[in-house]
Amino acid sequence: MIDREMEEAINRQINEEMYSAYLYMSMSAHFENAGLKGFANWMFVQYQEEMDHAMKFYRYLQERGGKVRLYEINEPPHEWESPLDAMEQTLKHEQHITKCINDLVDLAEKLKDRPTFNLLQWYIDEQVEEEANDEEIINQLKLIGDNGQGLLMLDRELAQRTYTPIQQGE
Repeated sequence: MIDREMEEAINRQINEEMYSAYLYMSMSAHFENAGLKGFANWMFVQYQEEMDHAMKFYRYLQERGGKVRLYEINEPPHEWESPLDAMEQTLKHEQHITKCINDLVDLAEKLKDRPTFNLLQWYIDEQVEEEANDEEIINQLKLIGDNGQGLLMLDRELAQRTYTPIQQGE
């Protein structure tokens, strides 16, 4: 049986992951409307991954005998000044999620909750990857600057990203 304090913390994290998905779906719609279908695709894949992250926590809580509580999801922004602005906001958001995961790790250590600690190792690795991906795109956008041709090339590259669902037990 999972500790009630950890159960509540994971329920809050489910909400954070669902908000992340909502944010990326909003960004996908924004880029679709702006004619940047590659950026829209990249953000939509991000949305799908964030839903997987939420469901991984959801299933874990149920496996440990906890109760899942779904909270209201805040409304995300709808517009960004530029692709660079959106990606910088994405990085800022992922850094927030990294802090949330680190707080969960601290709680798991405090409670000596080894199963949750083990689960969170996967999320730690995932957050390293998330931030690195965002930083790479930000660096490319900074190199591109106002070059429309460069932006279109990056858009085509981002269109190639595909969704790979999390495998059970991963």
